[in-house]
Amino acid sequence: MKIYLNGKWVEKEDARVSVFDHGLLYGDGAFEGIRAYSGVVFKLQEHIDRLYETCHTMMINVGLTKEQMIDAVVKTLQANNLRDGYIRLVITRGDGDLGLDPRKCKGSPNIIIIADKITLYPDEMYKNGLTIVTVPTMRNHPEAINPQLKSLNYLNNILAKIEANNAGVPEAIMLDGSGYVAECTGDNIFMIKGGILKTPQQGRLRGITRDAVMVLAVKKLKLDVQETLITRHEFYNADEVFLTGTAAELIPVVKIDGRPIGNGKPGPLTLELLKLFHEVTRQDGVKFS
Repeated sequence: MKIYLNGKWVEKEDARVSVFDHGLLYGDGAFEGIRAYSGVVFKLQEHIDRLYETCHTMMINVGLTKEQMIDAVVKTLQANNLRDGYIRLVITRGDGDLGLDPRKCKGSPNIIIIADKITLYPDEMYKNGLTIVTVPTMRNHPEAINPQLKSLNYLNNILAKIEANNAGVPEAIMLDGSGYVAECTGDNIFMIKGGILKTPQQGRLRGITRDAVMVLAVKKLKLDVQETLITRHEFYNADEVFLTGTAAELIPVVKIDGRPIGNGKPGPLTLELLKLFHEVTRQDGVKFS
């Protein structure tokens, strides 16, 4: 495996950063998870735009143009002979000292690109649907750590994931500070009721897959799509529920907090959206050979 590290491709065992790296010490950095399908890096421009927005808010000077970063992602796939795969792009603030002050990180940021395979959920979960629960750990307040920052500090999500693990389920709903559904630990969440597709409007990451699915719902299925405040009661009584994310793609949910969703099976609109999503992943992005 070849890893991109600060402008060079190195073997996996040689891909190292300093123990003084602020990403390691404090989660001070940003990342993106990106997918390639049959020689197309899906929504690569959108992923790079989101990455640079996170870095801009965190005041990290990436040091590469967006075009150079796109080129580095594609060449990392090519270096690993991957036409289908998962890309993890990581940018840390770089090496500093043991203090918090980011001004002590005098050098350039560390840029890491890993290209590999990933399977988040087994095939049977896409066929049969997920059981999920609501957990006590709330989503970060937007003025604490804004959920739209895809930073390396994922402790909020990890604590919620531990609670999901302890409950024996693969994923969990996180509420915002007002008690409304925000998102899951690693996925955005949707519900369908009476032909209307709804998803939380706040307290969540601006998901690339999320946005793509909403476009498909409007253009292909002619659904009314609403970004709004949603309670657990509404999710419990939905006709269909599903999750979206780069690694998860689109996966049905059939039970929440012990309540079956609809008839307890993946819904027809969810399955149709999954089919449409798989079609568009091979068309909408940066093509490479």
